[in-house]
Amino acid sequence: MRVTDAVAQRGGIVRAAQVRRLGFGDRAVSGAVREGELVRPRRGWLATPSSDPLLRAAAQAGVVISCVTQAQRLGLWVLRADAAHVAASAHSGSVRIEDPSTVVHWAEPIVPRAPDALVDPIENVLALTAACLPFEEALAIWESALERGLVSLPALRRLPFRGRAREVLGTASPFSGSGVESFIPPRLAWLRVPIVPQAWIAGHRVDFLIGDRLVLQIDGGTHIGAQRDGDNAHDAELLLLGYHVVRVGYAQVVHRWHVVQDTIAQAVAQGLHLVDR
Repeated sequence: MRVTDAVAQRGGIVRAAQVRRLGFGDRAVSGAVREGELVRPRRGWLATPSSDPLLRAAAQAGVVISCVTQAQRLGLWVLRADAAHVAASAHSGSVRIEDPSTVVHWAEPIVPRAPDALVDPIENVLALTAACLPFEEALAIWESALERGLVSLPALRRLPFRGRAREVLGTASPFSGSGVESFIPPRLAWLRVPIVPQAWIAGHRVDFLIGDRLVLQIDGGTHIGAQRDGDNAHDAELLLLGYHVVRVGYAQVVHRWHVVQDTIAQAVAQGLHLVDR
């Protein structure tokens, strides 16, 4: 096996010490670099030219990818991300950031970072999103991670989260069907009406059951075709069973929440959430 193959098999970027432990000497490494098969993002690191540019940039800067940037890389629900977010120990003295728009989180990690790591563990990612983002946006990322099984509530509750992270942890649940659904329970808590996410009614899940009979459904940007037809049929079935359905879109929740809130408040005021009116 060539040294280039060994680096590629390990994600395309490794510490030089790791390839030495695999039995590759300085001559093999220097030759691969000279031929352009490997590059040195920073002293002590080796990478293939086709490796992830973000990982190479992290190695060059002496940081790990974290917060909303790593959340996006993991496929979690992120409302917005306007810059790269990285993390470094509060006592790190070797960080070199070239892009002034990069957000550096100087904080001690909740979970220790391995010396060779270029990405933060998910628990550290969640802690930093809680400190960095508005409550609802952080909650959506936490619940996305829970829903995908990347973390569990019992394990998170055993970690020493502080401040805003403890607040998010106290609210988070694994039952949110999509990121924007995480916004709903905190925004409607003032109504003091039971809200059940992902309730099973008439053979299908609904996004939220408010009280006994009021259903709130939130459509995504791809709510068309067969999916829309199926949802319309289910809405009709719910109507025949005595439920009242309020169906809104993603943009309404994100940009025109006051209209959605007023509609739900009016429905509750009319007792549409109750069995007997």
